[in-house]
Amino acid sequence: MTNSKNDTSVPLLPSERVDDLLTHDLRIIQSDEVFSFSMDAVLLARSAGIPPRGRVLDLCTGNGVIPMLLTTRTKASIEGIEIQPRLADMARRSVTMNGLEDRITIHEGDLRELHTTAGYGVYDAITVNPPYMPLNGSDLKLNTHQAMARHEIGCTLEEVIQACVRLVRTGGKVSMVHKPQRLADIISLMRQYRLEPKLIRFVHPRAHLEANMVLIEAARDGKPEVRLQPPLIVYNEDNQYCPEIMDIYYGNKEGN
Repeated sequence: MTNSKNDTSVPLLPSERVDDLLTHDLRIIQSDEVFSFSMDAVLLARSAGIPPRGRVLDLCTGNGVIPMLLTTRTKASIEGIEIQPRLADMARRSVTMNGLEDRITIHEGDLRELHTTAGYGVYDAITVNPPYMPLNGSDLKLNTHQAMARHEIGCTLEEVIQACVRLVRTGGKVSMVHKPQRLADIISLMRQYRLEPKLIRFVHPRAHLEANMVLIEAARDGKPEVRLQPPLIVYNEDNQYCPEIMDIYYGNKEGN
């Protein structure tokens, strides 16, 4: 949903616009030239297991939508890391536009190297909406920003999970949204690197259709025990958002 109030002191590039995040008067800078956030990021931000305080990190943060939405659920210090300079800059300007500089820090850099400056096991929780697709010929048809958002160019799934294990504390939570087709890989790699899957929820576009997203939460060095939550259905038979989706987008989501 586009916000008509683009009269902000934060500078915008010619291709950029300001969109409304539909909650807590938050706004975000977006552009058709780069990959914009979609429902998967919103669902992850609303469902991730995060502490009321402490330190939270969002990997592959893009234009910063997840850190900004997380500010409505926690008083924790929130950081995001993004490898693409343009997206990191957009995220920083969105943080400034919303007056959240004291809550959110955006790092421009490679998540595979963050532990060398941040340290090991320093975060209480991590969220990540990583590139979904392994490298193939189709990534060459996209512009650089879109290709890196969709395909494992800047990092692979294994590298994302390795980064999570380095950065999250023992017992800390890692929350991820991904494609169901990769679920076997996700579980296998998480267990290989000492992340124990705890919660799994499938997201279906409609009740009669197969899932097109999966939300998974894991705990570092947790005991083996996984629970499957009820499926989340996006649209009803009238092609309208189901009540839970309406509440996620428009309801009051303070607290965990």
